[in-house]
Amino acid sequence: MGKDNKLHIILLGRRNSGKSSLINTLTGQNIAIVSDVAGTTTDLVKRSYEIPGFASVIFIDTAGVDDSGALGEARVAKTRDAISLADIAILVIAGNQFEEHERQLAGRFKKQELPFLIIHNKKDEAPLSPALKERLTREYSCPVIDFSTRDMDTTPVLDALKSVWHAENDSPRSLVGDLIAPGDIVLLVTPIDSEAPAGRMILPQVQMLRDILDNHATAIVLQPEEITCFLANTGIRPRLAITDSQVFKKVAALVPPEIPLTSFSIVLARHKGNFDAYMKGTPRIERLQEGDRVLMLESCSHHVSCEDIGRHKIPRWLQDYTGKNFQFDFIAGLDAITRPITDYAMVIQCGGCMITGKQLKNRLQPAIEAGIPVSNYGMTIAYLHGIFHRATEVFQTK
Repeated sequence: MGKDNKLHIILLGRRNSGKSSLINTLTGQNIAIVSDVAGTTTDLVKRSYEIPGFASVIFIDTAGVDDSGALGEARVAKTRDAISLADIAILVIAGNQFEEHERQLAGRFKKQELPFLIIHNKKDEAPLSPALKERLTREYSCPVIDFSTRDMDTTPVLDALKSVWHAENDSPRSLVGDLIAPGDIVLLVTPIDSEAPAGRMILPQVQMLRDILDNHATAIVLQPEEITCFLANTGIRPRLAITDSQVFKKVAALVPPEIPLTSFSIVLARHKGNFDAYMKGTPRIERLQEGDRVLMLESCSHHVSCEDIGRHKIPRWLQDYTGKNFQFDFIAGLDAITRPITDYAMVIQCGGCMITGKQLKNRLQPAIEAGIPVSNYGMTIAYLHGIFHRATEVFQTK
């Protein structure tokens, strides 16, 4: 897992259950403020940490779910919203207390298919009841650990984190491994323009290169202007061509139709889930009405230029294609969606290279459940340029 794709582990529980102390013990650092006073943590606190032999992670410390009063209820709402940021949840309990607050959290984890474990903290004050452990293990099919931060032995917790994550991700799917074979040649079209970072390639391009190498195939990287000359001079017919979405139309005209063509964004869309929802949602562009509100979701925070694909090009192309004017909202990173999701006629998500698959699925799930069509940058661009079928055809039998 790359440094830009850190595993987010959220800790939730009642006030004074020891969430902050647990983070300090797991990391071996005093990075979270602890106190005997209930409610010391009043907002989300995020801390990066490297778990040897496992992953780079971000621990998310949260306010107690039993906080009270108007301000407390706002904190609880923010805490519950933060669940959508997580790849793994740790439900922290103490004193053998597992009641409505805990049942609601565990139920939400199950609904969102979020892997989780339960830690009964402060066992030095009150050991976990064998009956409660048996009931929770049976009911939620997750690790239930009796723990004390005074023991300083974090092995049971770290082993449980690894087990619930690997159970969900035993066989991480290759980006293009099922589309190519060893020895195949893959053409990667990467324009170098004002949006290209100086002296380096963007993350999706790097991820694709690594995946191709892992599958013992050969990657040829070039700019759109070099395609015709390369094909003519070498006689090579690549097994697959993958392009930056914003030059889809230009590249589609240059790459012969017998060569399968798709984009980095569409490959990521399939790799990280929601692909079927994207396939169904993208053609709903035809149903958009004058004045509809469209939500553009970006996974990263970046400098906005006049050529920005999500904030300028797609909105312009979408309005040119439909002949209608729309209202656009832009949300960067994992910032909260402030409007009710039902305010939107469509949601368009970027490739998601900077977030995990779990985060991407959680981000889109409210729209999908509400029946709001969702699409992806690459799929939207392909549709608006009349090459949606070609750009997705390579995946239809996979």
